[in-house]
Amino acid sequence: MLRLGVNIDHVATIRNARGTPWPDPLRAARIAAEAGADGITAHLREDRRHISDSDIDALMEHLDLPLNLEMAATEEMQRIALRHRPHAVCLVPEKREERTTEGGLDVAGNDNMLADFIAPLREAGCRVSLFIGHEPAQIEAAARIGAAVVELHTGAYCDLDTEGLIAERDAELAGLTEGARLAADLGLEVHAGHGLTFDTVGPIAALPQVAELNIGHFLISESVFTGLGEAIREMRRRMEEARK
Repeated sequence: MLRLGVNIDHVATIRNARGTPWPDPLRAARIAAEAGADGITAHLREDRRHISDSDIDALMEHLDLPLNLEMAATEEMQRIALRHRPHAVCLVPEKREERTTEGGLDVAGNDNMLADFIAPLREAGCRVSLFIGHEPAQIEAAARIGAAVVELHTGAYCDLDTEGLIAERDAELAGLTEGARLAADLGLEVHAGHGLTFDTVGPIAALPQVAELNIGHFLISESVFTGLGEAIREMRRRMEEARK
């Protein structure tokens, strides 16, 4: 069955806007679990703009679902991951000035560094995932350095759909389709995520090689109107419909 990981970063964004304890990301994670999520994703950024160290502490202590810790490939983040040993670690590119992750990790251009970086994480029992574009060189490099998983960046596909650029959207979807096929052929588990909505999730969920989708911002946005549990249940329904 196609898994759904729910990213709770922007529950923390709302909390941090007022500097109060509310809304609590751990509570959101528990609601997600009750609604059928298979895992929780949280991105601990270097500037701590949303998820905090104490959030990771609480999730590791109290969460019953697997935690996917998104982070940059820095010494500080490696130390945190090795201390907590979450189920999965997803390495992402990170720039202080960006509002959200703008592209995939350049694995092909940093393969030696990343191979050394992920080795202790693998030894600690973490499943290492790399957040990348669908370019063959990046996928091949991910397999070469020993990653267990690649998460394909669906942001461009979603943006093109929103802008109504249908031909360009379809070309991007074709690239993702080929990327998923290549990754699976190389023995990588394939995940996908970034920007997915009710309207865009279907074609990605339909890709047979994709084992997991990680979705956050849209679900938190939709929860303002319907509640988080209902937003997650509707997303699961659309994912399952696409898989049929």
